[in-house]
Amino acid sequence: MFDFFPSRQISWYMMRLFLTRTFAVLAMLVVILLTLDLLGESGDVLAYPGNGDAQLWHYASLRAPQIVATFLPFSVLLGTLIMLATLNQNSEIISMKAAGLSAHQILAPLILAALGVSMLSFTFNERIVTRATAMLSAWQAVDYGPIPTDSGVKTNPWVRDGNNLVNAAIVAGRGDVVQLRKVEIYNRVNNSLTTIVQAPKGHYDAATHSWLLEGARQFDVARGTARDVGTVRFGHDIRPDQFTLAKVDADAMTFAELRDAISNLRDAGRPTAELEGSLWHKLAGPLSALLMPILGSVAGFGLARSGRLFIRAVTGMALGFAYFVADNFSLAMGNLGAYPPFLAAWAPFLLFLLVGETVLFRTEE
Repeated sequence: MFDFFPSRQISWYMMRLFLTRTFAVLAMLVVILLTLDLLGESGDVLAYPGNGDAQLWHYASLRAPQIVATFLPFSVLLGTLIMLATLNQNSEIISMKAAGLSAHQILAPLILAALGVSMLSFTFNERIVTRATAMLSAWQAVDYGPIPTDSGVKTNPWVRDGNNLVNAAIVAGRGDVVQLRKVEIYNRVNNSLTTIVQAPKGHYDAATHSWLLEGARQFDVARGTARDVGTVRFGHDIRPDQFTLAKVDADAMTFAELRDAISNLRDAGRPTAELEGSLWHKLAGPLSALLMPILGSVAGFGLARSGRLFIRAVTGMALGFAYFVADNFSLAMGNLGAYPPFLAAWAPFLLFLLVGETVLFRTEE
C-alpha cells in the first residue's frame, strides 16, 4: 500500500525541526515588535494621570496576542526557509530523494504540522485575540483611562424600512422599551426621494408591532413645502434590536458572533460586504500557514553546491511576502466592493497555492 508520508522517524524529525524554528522565530518577532510598539505607545499610556508600570504591562498583555496573530504566518514562512535551507546545505534533502522520496513526500510532514499550526492559530484568535482586541479598543477609546460601563445608548443607526431609510440620532433602551430621539424617515419611490419626515422623539408600540413618532413634521421634496403631521406610525417590519445594533468590529468578535452580527445587520438593511469578507478571512487567514511550506520549498530543493541556495531562500521569502501583499490588497478591494467577499478572502490563497505548486515543479532538480 502506497504510503505518502516518509518513515515515522523522518516525519517526526522534520516536524520537530519545523515547529521549533517556527516558534523560535515567532518569539523573536514578538519580543522585538512589542518592544518597538511599547516605545511608541508608552507616552500615551503614561499620559493619563495615575497610569504607571502596571498599565504598561497591561497594554503589553493586550497587544502581544495581536502581534502573535499577525506574524504567525510570517514565522511559519521564515521557519520553513531556515529549516529547508539547513537540510539542503547538509545534503539531507539529497539523501531523502536518493531514498526514493518525492518533493511532496518530503514536504508532507511540514504541511501536516502547518495544518496543526493553522488550527492552533484559529483557536487562539477566537479565544484570546478577539477579547484582547475588544478590551484594547475600549481602553484606547478613553485614552487609556478607566473604561466606563456600557450605558446601552447607541448613536446614529440607519435602518431600512422597505424602500425607505430611517435614521435616529440617539437610541436608548432595549427590547420593547426602545426610545428614539431626533428621528428622520427618508421616503423613496423608485429610488427617488419624495418626502422627509422628522420628529423629535419616537418609541416602539409592542401592541401593533410598529413605531410611533410624536410631533412629526413632513417635508415634500418636489414642492419644497413642509407641514405638521402629528403622530406617524411606521416600520411594521423593523424589530427593536435593529436600532440597537452597535458598530461591529470584526477583529473583536469571534466567527460565530460576527456571523450573527452580519445576519442582524443584513436584516436591518445595512451593508455587510466588508464584514462578510472579514468573516471568510477568519478562516482563510489561519489557513495561510498551510501555504508557507509550499512557497518556501524552493529553498530546499536544488543542489546547494550550485551557489544558488541564498537566491532560492530569497525567492521563497519573496513568494511568501508577495502572498501577504496580495492578501491585503484583495481584502481592500473587497471592502471597496470591487471583489465579492468570498473571492476577496480566498482568491489569494488559491492563487498562491497554484503558484507554489508551479514553482515547486519547475525548480526541483
